[in-house]
Amino acid sequence: MREILRRSLTGAVYIILLLSAVFLNSDAFDFLFMTFGLACLYEYKKLVQLKGYHIFAAYLALWWAYIYLINDHRLVNVLMVITIVVNIYLLYYLFSKKQQNFNTFLKFIIGLFYIGGGCIFLTMIPYKNDAFAKLLIMGIFILIWVNDSFAYLVGKSIGRTKLFPSVSPKKTIEGTLGGFIFALGAAYIMSTQETLITQWQWIILACVIVISGSLGDLIESKLKRGAGVKDSGAILPGHGGMLDRLDSLVFAAPFAYLTLNIFTYVS
Repeated sequence: MREILRRSLTGAVYIILLLSAVFLNSDAFDFLFMTFGLACLYEYKKLVQLKGYHIFAAYLALWWAYIYLINDHRLVNVLMVITIVVNIYLLYYLFSKKQQNFNTFLKFIIGLFYIGGGCIFLTMIPYKNDAFAKLLIMGIFILIWVNDSFAYLVGKSIGRTKLFPSVSPKKTIEGTLGGFIFALGAAYIMSTQETLITQWQWIILACVIVISGSLGDLIESKLKRGAGVKDSGAILPGHGGMLDRLDSLVFAAPFAYLTLNIFTYVS
């Protein structure tokens, strides 16, 4: 009971902080996710045993450049391609049966673009038609939360078939499908509130976010398994580390950003 209360209180504080930043102004939202990115990088460094602080400086420089200085879509697309390529490499790492030993340079590149690039694109998503689309970014958060929550509830209730036991023994196929179905329902509801994208585009976006987010969660689980730890950190009582909380979002962000740009192009 005490553990449930602690998790609930931590979750409530996290959600209030996030909602406050989104509805206060865009600068508050940008600063919040810049800070979250630093926390995730710190935990990632510990997981992969990356020494030094160069990655923090590189992340801050990249974040500042792309959020405040660079307006050239071609340069943004270059960052997006690099980030997605790094994420595809992490998918290879996830499904590979061979032991993967990252060298220092690879640890640096993976951290900078998997986490740094993910946070940058998460920050870019709300900017549509020169306005800060609060409901659009909140809808993406809601899709992740609904998927995670109902995957856990359905898996705990009727889950029998293990999804990926060598990486995450508690996840089940039934839970994964349950989370996916409820996320589609949430996407339908969001389409009635935020009309920047159509109902079918919300459904497609939900599919992209749920699938990529679930894979991102598994990748972080494999990184933790390789490090021999249960959680990436302890900054969030009852929830583990910041990377534990944001693993799905940071991995899904560049794919969501790409999907939204495709919608704009084909509209």
